[in-house]
This record gives sequence, structure tokens and C-alpha cells, in this order.
Amino acid sequence: MIENLPKIRGRYSENVTLGEKGWFRCGGTADVVFKPADREDLQDFLKRLDSSIPVYIFGAMSNCIIHDGGVRGVVVRLGRDFSGIQVDDDKVTAGALALDANVANIAAEYGLGGLEFLSGIPGSIGGALKMNAGCYGVETKDVLINCEAIDRAGNMHTLTPDQMGMSYRHTEVPDDYIFLSAAFQGKKETAREVKARIAKIKEKREQSQPIREKTGGSTFANPSVETLSQAGLAEDTKVWQLIDQVGGRGLMIGGAQMSEKHCNFMINTGTARASDLEALGEEIRTRVLDKFGITLRWEIKRMGEA
Repeated sequence: MIENLPKIRGRYSENVTLGEKGWFRCGGTADVVFKPADREDLQDFLKRLDSSIPVYIFGAMSNCIIHDGGVRGVVVRLGRDFSGIQVDDDKVTAGALALDANVANIAAEYGLGGLEFLSGIPGSIGGALKMNAGCYGVETKDVLINCEAIDRAGNMHTLTPDQMGMSYRHTEVPDDYIFLSAAFQGKKETAREVKARIAKIKEKREQSQPIREKTGGSTFANPSVETLSQAGLAEDTKVWQLIDQVGGRGLMIGGAQMSEKHCNFMINTGTARASDLEALGEEIRTRVLDKFGITLRWEIKRMGEA
């Protein structure tokens, strides 16, 4: 396949065990992984690539399941050139591969508040942009100034939150867009104040989430207030409570388990296949639908062939 791909300055790799690089540590291989040398290399690649060849983007792979059959086409994995973090006055600019936690911590070093919530989100800035990631009452859209993205044809775009149609764990950005960087608005405080809030978030996560397991973060998004109301449930009902009430806590299929510590987290106990994880998630969705009439929405991204 590589022989039919454009000449690049970066690197191609064939038959990469992509699943093992994800946080679940299971899943199939990618036909080809492309690591661009820089954004110009990526843009040139996309402009010259045959439009019939599928292209996918993965960052830290913290919240995705790679199906056991692997991923056909080309998977783009951004490198160090896309992981930089810069602070200018009260603005933080970060590459799409920059880890969310690193952005929060560097902002704290400069005494910039408002971005602490990123320390509680596993993964990279690109993923946070794609799904409008958030936690503890703050979402990416609340602090985002704008971001840069490139489409499948190699065209560059600068997008604001309004243009992205950002809502709870969702954006209206086309699936073929690859995020490159983002600018965030911070607020000036003392480094001590900001670091103290980050420490509280870390402590809360340690106590309530299975962060030391092979997991991918929250499995399902919380239902909307309207959906809960239609089901006759309190508007502050969380998805983990629904999972708990249908016997989901600790439920296992193969080597996949809904965490005992936080039952909206799936974990690979050591022998799970990607099919085990997805089957477990679908079993939970079926049970919740049968009992409450609510169709849970996956937060975990699932890619590739069964």
C-alpha cells in the first residue's frame, strides 16, 4: 500500500499494532500509520492522497476502541511537532497532541486559572476539541478561543466554538477534520491557587475512578435533562446510577468489566479483546433501554472492522 501513497518527509509504517498503543491495550492493526514531519508535510500528503483511501486520526488513544479486525487505510499519528504548549499573557496555545493534563499544569505554572478541569481529562487536546471534553462542570468550549484544523482535501480552517457547534460531549465539526492546535483563554491568578485546585481534582479522581487500570475514561455520556424527564427520572440523575441499577457494576464479558469503583468506566482486566469491550458496552445499553427507555450514547470512540 505504501507504494501507492504520496512521497512524504515524515514516516510510513505498515501493519502497526495500533490497539496495543491505546489505553485499553487491545484491538487490531492499522494498514499504514503516517507520522508527518510537520503541518506542511501533513497538508501536502492530504492534497496528493487518492480520495478513495480512508484517513483516520488518533492522538493519545485514551478513549477509543480499535476493533479486532483493525483499521483499513491510513492512520495519521501526530508527532512532537504538534505537542507544544505556549503561554502568552493570559492565553495558552497548545498543539493537538499536547496532553490535556500538561496544558493545565503549564497554565498553573504561569498562574493562569480556568483550565484546571483539563487535568481531569485523559487524552490530548485534539480529542478534547473533537468531543468537547469536560469534567467537574467545565467544558472545552467554555475556555476555547479558536482552533486550527485541516480537512481531507488539505485545506486549513480556523474555527471558533460557535462555528464548531459545540454542545455536551459533541461538536458539529466534519469527521474528516484533523485538529492541529487550539488557543485557550485563562484568567490570571496565583500559581498556588491554581495548583491547589488541580491537586483537588487529582485527589477526587484517585478516590472515584479506576485511573490505574486499562481503561478509557467515561464509557457513556450523561442523558439530557429532557431525556431523564421523559423517563420519569430526576434531572440530576447520572449515567453511572442507571448502570448501577441494571446490575452493571462489576459486570464482565470475557476480559472486559464495568469497574467496581466507577461503573461508567470499562476496564480491560488483562485478557479482553476489543469485541469483549464493545459487547459489554452494548449489553449495558440494552439493559438501560429495557429498564428506563433511555438509549445511552457512547463517549468511547470505536474504530475499524470487527
